[in-house]
Amino acid sequence: MIDFCILGSGISGSTIANLLSKKYSVKVFDKARGPGGRSSNKRFKGNLSFDHGVQYISPKSKQFLKFTKKLCKNKTLKTWNENHLDFTFEKKPLLVRYIGKKANNDLVKYNLKGIKQSFASPITKIRFNKNYWEVTLNNKSKHHFKSLIITCPFPQLKKLAKKYLDKKILNLKVQMQPNITVMLALKKQKNLPISSIKFNDEVLAWAANENSKKRFKSNINLWTLQATLKWSKKTINKYKTDKSIMNQLIKRFVKLTGLEKNKIIFKKIHGWKYSYNYEKTPYLSIWNKKINLGVCGDWFNGPKVENAWLSANDLAKKIK
Repeated sequence: MIDFCILGSGISGSTIANLLSKKYSVKVFDKARGPGGRSSNKRFKGNLSFDHGVQYISPKSKQFLKFTKKLCKNKTLKTWNENHLDFTFEKKPLLVRYIGKKANNDLVKYNLKGIKQSFASPITKIRFNKNYWEVTLNNKSKHHFKSLIITCPFPQLKKLAKKYLDKKILNLKVQMQPNITVMLALKKQKNLPISSIKFNDEVLAWAANENSKKRFKSNINLWTLQATLKWSKKTINKYKTDKSIMNQLIKRFVKLTGLEKNKIIFKKIHGWKYSYNYEKTPYLSIWNKKINLGVCGDWFNGPKVENAWLSANDLAKKIK
């Protein structure tokens, strides 16, 4: 029987899998078709590649900075310190931005090397049976493990594992915030010498020039747009059926950048229902030794990649 079943292949899931695999047998399950969670990368025909979730990594703690420098050294990550514009005029320290060499899920792929993985595998039910966990997939197949770790967003955690969580965890006031993202491809025109733009706008919050990441040569301009929190809240439940939502975001982008709308040859919208949580909880992770159940994720401590990584490291220490 495998020691640990880990639900989720994002930053926290892949990190805890990597740390535990040094001592235990591990298998990772994810409902998505590939690894990454919110650090996933979308690829489409015609060499179209978009980091449609995590924008970049900017370490704050010494522990995480050491880890990112290690990944830069082995060429998993690289710096993205080109021309970043900020029209919000917020006073913030100058950031060092790290991105994946090929895509922003490179960090996750690095973590999961040599680890058993199962994708397109949604978990519908979990059950603790005296000394092991039974995990049921959507195809009704059942799998048994000595221990279980869950890394999904808080609302999904409560739905899946409510029976096994302490009331103090269930009663946490965690508000997962949504995000609307649009991916655009435009015929080559006058290329803006800009890597990203942070807007002071009610609809459009941020735009990334994917070409500026220098991962590929293309005669097409690729942009990833992310909406403001306020606007995302209004539209997250209807973006799949209401085409005007994507068009409104594109309209704002065209108006604010001066790029030509008639040059657009590809557009795709994606909604992150549980994108991030700004409010910190009293915990970094949870480990219930009595039933061998662990929980980690960025929602414990903040919205960034670093928060997810720190949560997973905290859980690994509790288990060991």
